[in-house]
Amino acid sequence: MDTKELSVFPMGGKNDAYAQYFVGQSYLNMLSMQQVVIGNVTFEPGCRNNWHIHHAKSGGGQILLVTAGRGYYQEWSKEPRELHPGDVVNIPAGVKHWHGAAPDSWFAHLAIEVPANEGRNEWCEPVDVAEYEKLK
Repeated sequence: MDTKELSVFPMGGKNDAYAQYFVGQSYLNMLSMQQVVIGNVTFEPGCRNNWHIHHAKSGGGQILLVTAGRGYYQEWSKEPRELHPGDVVNIPAGVKHWHGAAPDSWFAHLAIEVPANEGRNEWCEPVDVAEYEKLK
């Protein structure tokens, strides 16, 4: 697939700053750093981020707006949810989760950081390879 077909938003460069928290190659284009932080995150097939938690004293969390491809979102101890363009995922603060591309598809979403009082991210372990490989 031509990556220019992935989204109306430019893909951005390799996501080297967060590479240690991803399996596979992701790309990041920060669309907004004012008022609300919004990043366009693109995942090559098979790429996913580690389990992580958005902590906050109040507010916080993240909203994903799926713009292209096919991917997954999963909360700890729940079944994975398949994602397609137009899907919206509301992730409350304090919820351990991961998201990324399906094994055979590019995937892109806008990641909107919900404003938080004393917000921070906690990066955890990678998604279990055997569990990920069960996804279609």
